[in-house]
Amino acid sequence: MDSTVIQAGTTSFKDFLFKDKRNKTILILAAIAIVIQFGIFKYFYPYASYIHGDSFAYLETAFRNLDVNTYMVGYSRFLRLFSVLTSSDFALTAFQYLSIQFGALFLLFTIFYFYKPSKVLQYVLLCFMVFNPLFLHLGNLVSSDCLFASFSLTWFALLLWIIHQPTNKIVVLHAAVLFLAFTFRYNALIYPVIAAIAFRLSSLPWRKKLMGIGAGLFLCGLFVGYTSYKFKKITGDWQYSPFSGWQLTNNAMYTYRYVNKADRKPVPKKFQAFDNMVRQYFDSTRDTKKFPVESMKASTVYMWSPGFPMMKYRDSLFKKDSTAFELKKWASMGPFYKAYGLYIIRQYPLEFLQHFIWPNGNKYYAPPVEFLDSYNSGKDEVNQMAKAWFGYKSLKVRTRMKDNTVWVLNFYPILSGIINAVMLFMLLFYWTLKGWRTNPIAKKGILIGSTVWLLNAGFTIGASSAALRFQSFPILLTTIFVALLVDWLWKVAMTTEVPKLHPGVEEVNPDLAMNVN
Repeated sequence: MDSTVIQAGTTSFKDFLFKDKRNKTILILAAIAIVIQFGIFKYFYPYASYIHGDSFAYLETAFRNLDVNTYMVGYSRFLRLFSVLTSSDFALTAFQYLSIQFGALFLLFTIFYFYKPSKVLQYVLLCFMVFNPLFLHLGNLVSSDCLFASFSLTWFALLLWIIHQPTNKIVVLHAAVLFLAFTFRYNALIYPVIAAIAFRLSSLPWRKKLMGIGAGLFLCGLFVGYTSYKFKKITGDWQYSPFSGWQLTNNAMYTYRYVNKADRKPVPKKFQAFDNMVRQYFDSTRDTKKFPVESMKASTVYMWSPGFPMMKYRDSLFKKDSTAFELKKWASMGPFYKAYGLYIIRQYPLEFLQHFIWPNGNKYYAPPVEFLDSYNSGKDEVNQMAKAWFGYKSLKVRTRMKDNTVWVLNFYPILSGIINAVMLFMLLFYWTLKGWRTNPIAKKGILIGSTVWLLNAGFTIGASSAALRFQSFPILLTTIFVALLVDWLWKVAMTTEVPKLHPGVEEVNPDLAMNVN
């Protein structure tokens, strides 16, 4: 870093951003680039994009002001609040896009402030974030994905502040951002654990560490308790996430499908009716040419498709209950499907590893573009809910592209695969070469970054679904830390000198050979 860059610890972060000539210029140019490219993007995509299913569920939750629904209610609450200001989908997508850019730049300049990476690396990371096409397509999507990624980037930056320069304001802000992320996506379930590690690494007194950890846990606990209570009123069962039960049986079915008919074990009586339905379904769909959906691996098709056993069994139980609304029927099945899914997985652990964990691990390694591969799920219209919410004149939405295919994100699965592989090797190098000795300031950041990488991988592979929009934050964060580790390794390689042997000296102290300025 040249002499014009102000060092962390000698100046405030505000001065680092706005009184350092180079940083101030970078921020101005980044702001101009962000505005221009969003304007160009919206010329080609004048309407917001929708996932036909998820997006309309969020809008319905917002419209009816529901306390709970199939998905977390945080994003729907945001939509309702935003609609007080404007019903414009242009304003919504602009806000979402600016939010993720803010989160990315805040994280980058936090890293620049504390860790002083090389100028070349700084410019590479800035270009990667500012000109990232993923941000444009996430921002244009009526879904929780963009804002969740924005909250996650901001949350992680605040963790670095807690580790290196904690203040009461930072601790309070962290608790608020953690709570917001927690209300948006189930992936945030691992965030309080990571936050606790960051507080443990900080220089705060133990009393303030416990208060910081407790503040986040208290707010998240309030949300869990409130959500569980609302589901208790609807279904009679305390449960935070009926979704997890549906997900578990869905995952178990990808295991069960490959268990030979002769090897199937009897199930408890409470599962027999559903289990018979599942067995009959699999026995009748062995021909994957006639049933191509059965050739899919580690998908979520079983939990959403009306003609498949999970939905059919649910509907059969509520056939005579004309008062049961859709949410009640869906949520009521959560405990049953959780118990059934866990039972099947425990009965066939090897098949679960082979037919769900392994293929889902491959999807995590290189997550599919999924719904982001086409504008508006490949359709040219939206439903009445979207039309009313955003004040469209008709159900038709259009682009100025020749079709709805989005090809600009096709490189992401390849990038993600490369980044995950390099991250693994760089952490091995860092451990082998004892990188914390050569760069002690960054060691805590690298520890917390690798913790996010590992815990997210475990959560996603073991219990969730891997797709680009779900993994946008981990991919971005891993890319940053891969770049930092490569920069560290390059500096080690360039500054390592083996002292010349003087006459009569037979060997060199190996610690001297690894001396890094």
